[in-house]
Parts: sequence; C-alpha cells; structure tokens
Amino acid sequence: MKKISGVCLAALAGCAFSAHADTFPSHPITLEVPLAAGSTADILARAIQPELSRLLGQSVVVENKAGGSGLIAMQYVQRSAPDGYTLVMGSNTTWAINKGLFKSLPYDPQKDFKPVAYLAGGSNVLIVKPDGKYDTLASLVAALKAQPNRLTFSSGGNGTTHHLSAEYLKALTGTHAMHVPYRGAPQGVTAVMAGEVDFGFYNTPSVSGLVKEGRLKALATTGEARSPLLPDVPTMIQAGVPGYVISVDFGLLAPAGTPDGVIARLNQAARAVMKDPALRQKLQAQGYEVFQDDTPAQFGEFIQADIDKWVPLVKKSGAAID
Repeated sequence: MKKISGVCLAALAGCAFSAHADTFPSHPITLEVPLAAGSTADILARAIQPELSRLLGQSVVVENKAGGSGLIAMQYVQRSAPDGYTLVMGSNTTWAINKGLFKSLPYDPQKDFKPVAYLAGGSNVLIVKPDGKYDTLASLVAALKAQPNRLTFSSGGNGTTHHLSAEYLKALTGTHAMHVPYRGAPQGVTAVMAGEVDFGFYNTPSVSGLVKEGRLKALATTGEARSPLLPDVPTMIQAGVPGYVISVDFGLLAPAGTPDGVIARLNQAARAVMKDPALRQKLQAQGYEVFQDDTPAQFGEFIQADIDKWVPLVKKSGAAID
C-alpha cells in the first residue's frame, strides 16, 4: 500500500474545505444567543433571522442558552463542529469583558472562535432622579470630585456594562463613587428613580421611555453620536468628558477551524442583511445606533481593540466572578 505524503493530505484537506464552502449551507444553521428571550441580543438575532435565512437559502434557527455571563452558549459553540452550522451572537461581554471578569475563563474568545460579522451596537445612558441635585453631567462630576466615595451608583450586577460605564467615567474624570450592584437592571433602574443611589448607566432602549415620561433624567449617552431615542440628550463627550465612548456591540462568531470560505459566505450574507434600509430603520427604532460594514478581519481588529479597552477597566474596577 502506498503512503500518502503530508503535502498530499494537506492538499486533500484543502480540496475538502473548498468543496464544503462551495456547497454551504446545505442544511439549517443554528444561532445561539447567550441571553434570554427578549434581551437586546435576542431581539437583534430574531430581527436578522428571516432575511439571513432567505439569503443563505437555509433556515437560521435562533436558540437561547442564557446563563453564566454567556459561558453556557460560548462553550456550547466552542465545542461544536467547525463547519459554519453553529454560530453564536457574541458581544462585548463574551469577547472582552469576560476576559477580565473570570480568573479562569473556560474559553478564549480569539483562539476558540473566528469572527464572522459585526452586526450592530447601541449606547448606555447616564440617568439620575429627575427631582434630584444634578441637572448636568458637569454638576455630577463636580459633586463626585467634592465628595470622594460619598456618591453611589447602581448596576445590574458586577462586570455589566452598567457597572463598567460608571467605572469608565470615574477613570476619565479622576473621581470615586461607591458601586451598589442589584440583582438585575430593572432593580438598578428603580433604585435610581427612588433615590436609593445617585446615578446609574443603563441601556438606552430600556430607559428612554422612563426619561420621556419624566420619571428619570438623562444627563448624557455613551455613544459617539446622539441616540435617536433621546436626540435632545448630549453624548458624554458633548457633555464634557473627552474621549468617553462606550457602545454595547453584537456580532456573529463561529468555532475556530471553520473554513475561511464558509466564514466569507456568512459574512457576505450578514453584511447584506444589515445594509437593508427597512431593517436598519426598525433596529434604530429599537435603540440600535451603530452599524459597521466589516469584513471578518476588520471585525477581528474591532474585538482586539475592545479587549484592550475593557479588560484593564474590569481589572481596575475589581469586579470578578471567580
């Protein structure tokens, strides 16, 4: 029996990958969402699902695997076959924040996954009690400087973007405040309304209605541009904190080892979906503000920049899960 050289085996493997990419997809694709139904990530996944299915010629099935700060879904996809048929809706939390939050993260967001496509992002908003002491961001920062560690802020939990948005404000302004984590975002928002804490940062879509009703006051949003949900509210930069930009971002990831041709096919379809004007208008009405037409490589660079930004911030905050 003749031996097959390593070069020949590599060539055969390459041909197999090429053939797979040419016929992909040939059966339904599963998109895992690390958060519960009705979450920001879930809403986005279900918004893109119909058109993504149409463009790929196969059903895209959205499944929710919530829990463990995204670990359940991420590990499930990490262990899945690298063939493009199991994807995950990644976010700042799963590809960046968790690297700083867990001492022993059971997956590597860069080594164990391939970036597919950036999808969309939104902002947080700095909120205070409407009849409280603070009318502007400048007045809040002045109070933080005058009373170190006397003011308090709420969050939906340690290591959330709510928590870290406040830590970023502290870092950029050289101020100090006490963190009061709650069981979830709704409880943290209620604490601001009730005056139990002085301020908080929460997802703009989740609190914009309360701001419009006068039950909360918005001092600034965290995006590069003003939120279409709160067009009269300045950004953090406009309100006086240079360099302050935080967005809550989402994108598709696949298991490491997925053929480049399959990644390219998925990226092409996802980018086409996100360019649809009707879908963008629908998503903007739901609070998604950031849209980037990224190749897989550009999305990978975005993830690296996000890691460089979030991990030091998480470590400086002292937030930890294990």
